[in-house]
Amino acid sequence: MSQVQITLPDGSAKQVQAGQTGFDLAKSISPRLAKDAIAVKVDGEVRDLHRPLDRDAQVQILTFNDSEGREVFWHSSAHVMAQAVTDVFPKAKLAIGPPIEEGWYYDFEVEKPFAPEDLEKIEKRMSEIIKEDAPFSCEYMDREKAIEYYRSQGADYKVEMLEEFDDERVSVYHHSTFEDLCRGPHIPSTGKIKAFKLIATSAAYWRGDENRQTLQRIYGVSYPKKSMLEDYLTRLEEAKKRDHRVLGKQLELFHISPEVGAGLVMWLPKGARVRNEIENFWREEHLRYGYELVYSPHIANLELWRRSGHTDFYSEDMFEPIKADNQMYQLKPMNCPFHITMYQSRRWSYRDLPMRWAELGTVYRFEKAGVVHGLARVRGFTQDDAHHFCTKDQMEDELVWLLDFCTHMLSSFGLDDYEIFLSTRPEKAIGDPADWVLAENGLKLALEKSGLRYSVDEGGGAFYGPKIDIKIRDAIGRSWQCSTIQFDFSLPERFDLQYIGPDGQPQRPYMIHRALLGSIERFFGVLIEHHAGKFPLWLAPVQARVLTITDDFNDYGREVTDRLKSRRIRAEFDDRSEKIGAKIRDAELQKVPYMLIIGAREKDSNSLSIRRHGEGDLGSKPVDEVVDTLLAEIESKGLEPSESEATGGLHS
Repeated sequence: MSQVQITLPDGSAKQVQAGQTGFDLAKSISPRLAKDAIAVKVDGEVRDLHRPLDRDAQVQILTFNDSEGREVFWHSSAHVMAQAVTDVFPKAKLAIGPPIEEGWYYDFEVEKPFAPEDLEKIEKRMSEIIKEDAPFSCEYMDREKAIEYYRSQGADYKVEMLEEFDDERVSVYHHSTFEDLCRGPHIPSTGKIKAFKLIATSAAYWRGDENRQTLQRIYGVSYPKKSMLEDYLTRLEEAKKRDHRVLGKQLELFHISPEVGAGLVMWLPKGARVRNEIENFWREEHLRYGYELVYSPHIANLELWRRSGHTDFYSEDMFEPIKADNQMYQLKPMNCPFHITMYQSRRWSYRDLPMRWAELGTVYRFEKAGVVHGLARVRGFTQDDAHHFCTKDQMEDELVWLLDFCTHMLSSFGLDDYEIFLSTRPEKAIGDPADWVLAENGLKLALEKSGLRYSVDEGGGAFYGPKIDIKIRDAIGRSWQCSTIQFDFSLPERFDLQYIGPDGQPQRPYMIHRALLGSIERFFGVLIEHHAGKFPLWLAPVQARVLTITDDFNDYGREVTDRLKSRRIRAEFDDRSEKIGAKIRDAELQKVPYMLIIGAREKDSNSLSIRRHGEGDLGSKPVDEVVDTLLAEIESKGLEPSESEATGGLHS
């Protein structure tokens, strides 16, 4: 029998007999790998583990530790749940059930919304299906026959999807007594699922269109180990405590009202203070690092958006145009066309480049009502936007510089754990392929020169250019998309951007979009959840609260508060006639970093008794020393305690 050469991820080669499966390969490497194997990746394509290896190829055995392996695991779990739902509710119609960032969901058309007791019944049936250890298998069908078959079953949603497929053949996956139209791949058998939990239900529109059928969605999570589920449920409880919508209300940071409109954020005084600190720091660092700041209007003539291509490619996310002076105007969904128009306001030489223009620009996007969510998905937000214009020769250095700036800014907010993805040319793309190769290589070299680890998302770039995405991990391990560095081959062509080269001839600049924090609203939500509302001192809306033991010390309390404010420390004075324990408890609930307590001893010695939020009593210090050390901590942007001690912090 002929042999094929398999190249493993570590670069080693292995000869195997043609026709052996991914599972056979895993078993030949190690029994442990065979036990953990979920699927196999062959030359970049994720496949079922039982498919034969029939050619020389680069092969990776996928386990739950791999992101693609987790997707297969969760997608298979969605199938198990779909079987359980249709077993318990035979009239349920299947829609779609994809894996998501952690777990999966499946949408169903049912007679009434799922109740908590329904989920218990579904979980019980899922357990039975998993105990069967039923194997997953794939069957291929002619597309037209599949349409006929699913139409006869009354599976309207499957028929609609099939009618949009281009493939002549489609795949159907079976396990136990269940089948579903699916591209796959899937885990070897249902028994791989060792722990699962159905965690929520909600209404959902078919294909996200509020004019279509309302479906019922069930969310679930599953793992190959019970301990993983226990860890997840612990994180879920912690996430609930950190929910920025709950903390935003508790800490009086922002308000969203149906009277104003869905997804439109109003910043309350305390939230506005934090936002002001974020924006001031943003401006200072951008100017220090060599950016120029610009401002642009909130609307523009509709013709600008036609020329930029937004009306063709982005219209579903834009609000309806408005009419004025017999012309149509569009609320801006992005800042890019304005920066480009500014660039065109004069002629530029290669000596002027690179140019870096940044703006905190408020944009408006028509997010559907069903996806609007707190600060994470809103309809009006301020984007920390920037555009770089450079020559081809400057591109690599500019990218290295930009990555350094991005990581510096994120670290300043206590965000230094992140994943980086390089997204390459998709199948449908504009621009010269040679330019794509140059840009992708530039991104790769910049990442490597910066010493940053990254994964490649093959074909994941936008149609107009490759990009780098930086996803930060918060304190409980969740990923948030913030920073993006995006090449654009479209807009420079559409607007005929030029600079005069060394030879005196016009040349096309390279254009790089850059969003660093993303939107201020979303970033603020991330900060709330990352810090659980306990902001570092430099960002805290109230940095210190002065508390008097009795009203006898109120005059001294006001004097101390005024001294703090005169040094630009955000201080409050609690002069209520309450017991000191109640005042401390209220300050703790408001997550005020420092409580400065005054009694007879403190007044007589011109000192303050210090409490740190979440830590308790730190002893007494003279007022001037407290002020100086608070200012030092604010200036340091939140050093670790050991570093703070070295600079004379309140912990010393």
